[in-house]
Amino acid sequence: MSTPPAASLTLDKETEARLLHLAEARRQSADALVREAIEQYVDREERRHRLRLDALAAWTEYRATGQHVTADEADLWLARLEAGEDTEPPLPHS
Repeated sequence: MSTPPAASLTLDKETEARLLHLAEARRQSADALVREAIEQYVDREERRHRLRLDALAAWTEYRATGQHVTADEADLWLARLEAGEDTEPPLPHS
């Protein structure tokens, strides 16, 4: 595992001014805003990575088995869930 990055960060003058202005408006420290931004970025990128891995796994499984549901079947199932029905997902088929 690599070591965490240094806590030092250099911003261009315009971004730094915007950050300080926002921190003042929100009555928070600039450090707190930077930490929040980094946490949100890391969370988002982790979700993207998991989604990509899930999609690759689904594609691999589809190529191996040919099992799938159609978009219409998925849409109907999702519409039922949105309507509050407790319904099972459609069964995959070839």
